[in-house]
Amino acid sequence: MKKVLLASACLFALAAPASAADLAARPYTKAPVAPLASVYNWTGFYLGVVGGGAWQADSDPKMKGGFVGGTAGYNWQTGNVVFGLEADAAWADVSASVAAGVPGFGLVSASSKTDAMGTVRGRIGWAVNNVLFYGTGGYAWIDNKISGSALGVTISDSKFHSGWTVGAGVEAFFAPQWSVKGEYLYRSLGSETYFGGLGAPAASGTLNFHTVQVGVNYHFGAPVVAKY
Repeated sequence: MKKVLLASACLFALAAPASAADLAARPYTKAPVAPLASVYNWTGFYLGVVGGGAWQADSDPKMKGGFVGGTAGYNWQTGNVVFGLEADAAWADVSASVAAGVPGFGLVSASSKTDAMGTVRGRIGWAVNNVLFYGTGGYAWIDNKISGSALGVTISDSKFHSGWTVGAGVEAFFAPQWSVKGEYLYRSLGSETYFGGLGAPAASGTLNFHTVQVGVNYHFGAPVVAKY
């Protein structure tokens, strides 16, 4: 037994310097740091600008033109689902006109022009990090004026139309607090009676519009969270 123990001690004595040499020869390498990943949080208040084009859906001649205005909204995010409320208002130049020669009256013309429009809508969507796909719908309004001219006399009347809107869009962050969006809305505005005070009332009928718009929003707070 004594010989076995002595042999074992000799082996450990020979192995120890070799092991120490191996450890000393191995250079120390620091583990690489994992890159930071940007995770976007859509919750928060935002302001923006919006502009686009509008055209009447079911009329001849069709009212058409452009608009530009501002947007304000707030989002709540839970998981990948984003809920939101948004309001916008815009100056508009969406119009149509007709003219015809009428015996005894000469050239008779009529025009309809929407000079302001807006919405108050709910939004619900699905966020894929910095990209949000959403549907939207709610209240819509326009300020519209109808004018007529004959025998050198022009009369006009303005009305505020209320209705509803529904649509869809996509929005994406392109910088930590800036996003860009594209959106389609169908707007249906209820009929109003024009020229009632002149004793010649005329119902406008429902005014239906297609609108396509783009916007840029600034998001307050810190929508980007960096994590490993």
